[in-house]
Amino acid sequence: METTLEEVVIIGAGIAGLATAVALKRLGIRALVLEKSDGLRPTGAALTLFPNAWLALDALGVSHKLTSIYAPTKRGFVTNLGTGATQEISYAGTSGIASGPRSVHRRTLLEAVADELPIDTIHFSAKVSAIETETLEGSSIAVIHLGDGTIIKAKILIGCDGVHSTVARWLGLSAPVDSGRSSVRGMAVFPEGHGLNQEVRQFVDAGIRAGFIPLNDKEIYWFLNYKCLPKGENTSANPELIQKELLENYAEIMPPLYLDIVRHCDLSTLTKAPLMFRYPWGIFFGNLSKGNITVAGDAMHPMTPDLGQGGCSALEDAVVLGRHIGNLLIKHKRLVTGDIGGAIDGYVKERRWRITWLVAGAYLSGWVQQGGSNWWMKFLRDVVFYKLLFPRIVNTVEYDCGKLSTVSLPGESEHSSKID
Repeated sequence: METTLEEVVIIGAGIAGLATAVALKRLGIRALVLEKSDGLRPTGAALTLFPNAWLALDALGVSHKLTSIYAPTKRGFVTNLGTGATQEISYAGTSGIASGPRSVHRRTLLEAVADELPIDTIHFSAKVSAIETETLEGSSIAVIHLGDGTIIKAKILIGCDGVHSTVARWLGLSAPVDSGRSSVRGMAVFPEGHGLNQEVRQFVDAGIRAGFIPLNDKEIYWFLNYKCLPKGENTSANPELIQKELLENYAEIMPPLYLDIVRHCDLSTLTKAPLMFRYPWGIFFGNLSKGNITVAGDAMHPMTPDLGQGGCSALEDAVVLGRHIGNLLIKHKRLVTGDIGGAIDGYVKERRWRITWLVAGAYLSGWVQQGGSNWWMKFLRDVVFYKLLFPRIVNTVEYDCGKLSTVSLPGESEHSSKID
């Protein structure tokens, strides 16, 4: 069977995988992206991109496609459902591109990034069955076996294959664990317009955090994170049943406006899933790379959505990894297989502490916001967390992951070659 040798193989065509492929393209390297699904998967309907994500998208040359469509959010409100008290939170950031978060359609983001890539970059329905390594010309390379028998060899292998990553397992990273919470998400559609301001509204109580944010004048992204299953809830994946149970179980708890938004949900966008994360110490002390193989995005740092940093940090990963590979190209003018491990080690070293903090901070944020209803937990949530800690946590989204170097490989015209 014919075997191909690629400069770079990326497993997974999500945010991390596509963004990494764009970063490499900016360096003059064409990556092959393997995606097990038969198309781009916009699971989750939408996401909020904070200033750090927009700075990363700017470095990738993609931000202008989205900033012209989506408006920044300047403020939000968090209401304690038990007491009725409401906290106002300012999201105003620095000037320019990073002036506050913007919530975007996940599909629009994926398509904006994918459109930057050559048409033959992404191979869909490509399921990885095994990963090995072998020596070629004195250096280690990755050997990827696909379900259809195809074998692909790569100088660099990057796992961007999500929470249950095959590459992460190969590296020996600890498996993600269930946070004890689940999330329901969807997109509400109001054909005549919803009339709401561009503001985030959140509602918290013991074991519950819910909210919504308008994406435009007709669509609203909404979510509900809950700590435990309400009595009688069915675990069915049927969107109609999920919507029905949510409306019934939370009819006496949630405000009428929120319930009306759930009723207007486009059921094709509604999903329910457990919230998974990797223990922070599993990231800090774990093997995030081995030689020329590493991970990025959820494959490296699955986290709960409580800081809204899953997609944002994936975009950071792409830029940082691209910069370290770019430094290698500046030095040698080509990908020197023997030095790739050092470039990837530099990427891991730069990312390890930040992503450990983000995973820990997200879990802590969720635990505090959805904690118990006793007096000390309310004090911790409403006074200590929202008034003292949250503003400092928000500062982490002002992080700038830096720029990409302008590098090209001389004479590079093909991104793969046949191996006899």
